[in-house]
Amino acid sequence: MSDTPGKPQNTAAFYGQAVASFAVAMAATAIGIYQLSADAWVRGFLAIAVLYLVTSSFTLAKVIRDRQEGAAPASPYTPFEKH
Repeated sequence: MSDTPGKPQNTAAFYGQAVASFAVAMAATAIGIYQLSADAWVRGFLAIAVLYLVTSSFTLAKVIRDRQEGAAPASPYTPFEKH
């Protein structure tokens, strides 16, 4: 039987950073769309903002998944453990 603890959970700071990053990305995209004019620098800004939003979304999804997995009750035994 193993005495190793369960899967380590992310820190509150990492979770907060992921949420803040997601919010900043959403705000940047909204501001870019609001300021939309057909200039090239605006289109460039929107392209970068969308890329930032996508990568932040992946991070937020990972953090939420890890937090949920950490809260799930662990199985009392492994499939290969003798009873």
